Amino acid sequence: MSTTERPRILVVGGGYVGLYAARRILKKMRYGEATVTVVDPRSYMTYQPFLPEAAAGSISPRHVVVPLRRVLPKAEVLTGRVTSIDQDRRVATVAPHVGSAYEVPFDYLVVALGAVSRTFPIPGLAEQGIGMKGVEEAIGLRNHVLEQLDKADSTTDEEIRRKALSFVFVGGGFAGAETIGEVEDMARDATKYYASIEPSDLRFVLVDVAERILPEVGPKLGEWGLEHLKKRGIEVHLKTSLKSCVDGHVVLSNDVELDSNTLVWTAGVKPNPALAEFGLPLGPRGHVDTEPTLQVKGTGHIWSAGDNAQVPDLAAREAGVENAWCPPNAQHALRQAKVLGDNVISGMRGFPQQEYKHASMGAVAGLGLRKGVAMIKLGKLSFRFRGRLGWYLHRGYHGMAVPTWNRKIRVFADWTLGLFLKREVVSLGAVEHPRDEFHEAAAPPAARPAPVAESVPSEQRPTVKAG
Repeated sequence: MSTTERPRILVVGGGYVGLYAARRILKKMRYGEATVTVVDPRSYMTYQPFLPEAAAGSISPRHVVVPLRRVLPKAEVLTGRVTSIDQDRRVATVAPHVGSAYEVPFDYLVVALGAVSRTFPIPGLAEQGIGMKGVEEAIGLRNHVLEQLDKADSTTDEEIRRKALSFVFVGGGFAGAETIGEVEDMARDATKYYASIEPSDLRFVLVDVAERILPEVGPKLGEWGLEHLKKRGIEVHLKTSLKSCVDGHVVLSNDVELDSNTLVWTAGVKPNPALAEFGLPLGPRGHVDTEPTLQVKGTGHIWSAGDNAQVPDLAAREAGVENAWCPPNAQHALRQAKVLGDNVISGMRGFPQQEYKHASMGAVAGLGLRKGVAMIKLGKLSFRFRGRLGWYLHRGYHGMAVPTWNRKIRVFADWTLGLFLKREVVSLGAVEHPRDEFHEAAAPPAARPAPVAESVPSEQRPTVKAG
């Protein structure tokens, strides 16, 4: 038992499951019944389905995140990482961003660490790749793409221009297809403000080892999405993998080679590797092995759900699919968190546990402004939508699914303003290194020769668009 007067419910992770489970527990809990402590390296939860739109500038980055302390005012929020768990003593070791690590006792534990990007030992990937798991990466990608347009517009070197205007995306699932669709839309729209860049100068490449893209929405909509991207001029290489990308020289397994300053990696996720330090039973891929009640197997006081858990899919198994597991998506995470929260309260009070069971309601995906696909399931019936209607369903679903009415209103306000105002195409890459300019001004002058401008013939200088 913990040393606190009240039992402590420790929630490890502040993502989908962590946030929603903590809210559910606080809502169901009687006053003073327990202390709820949430530990996460970030003080906010990121609504990941909105990251592609944040990268394209359709949604403000502040509206993609939900501050934990504001949404969980009755919980104790600690900013740090849980590095290990002693199950015998029921103590977790927390490493804060600054200072020494310390122990937090608990009586009940919720493991909701989520997932991290799944990578492979590909030469150059660690140095060149950009992920899409956090809002920082989405905004960094936006600034980076616009900086490449700035670079291409300001040089006369064709090799530099070609490398700057080539963009490679690896992964054709939700994250990859949505991100390339949104970013290509933004970049093409931005070219009208650049003197020497036409939309035809842009080269977008999508690479995936699978036979089709967007498998989550079914083969028919996936095929439509593939043809739609190709019509927009996006190169798609299926059944193809990335072999290397050292210094921006991209080599694919189908012998295609190109130079690019931009490599976006969205080739799947894997459970957080920190789970290996928790002493919990893990599945073959590193997920926490749980019962249908979301209790960790072999325990009566630990629960887990979401991307880091191996949860039996009872609905699929009843339909005849053997060894079916719940897919790692927001639809399941949201509903698992509510059942998990109820089960923690039931476990604390000595009541029976409830099994998690949910049949998929379909899937939606956006491929840029006014372009999307949606598959809606109502019982045994499935309805498919594409184009503008699919895009409306995509925005409607996620607009209502984002946590708190505060964020819902802000997101819909961003979308409404986007109907009447032009998209912002300014790069704020300097915010990633805000002290550079001051450091240069304050540091002693370096003894270096002044740059010499090279004379460029007038016919090779960048042209300026009329108007």
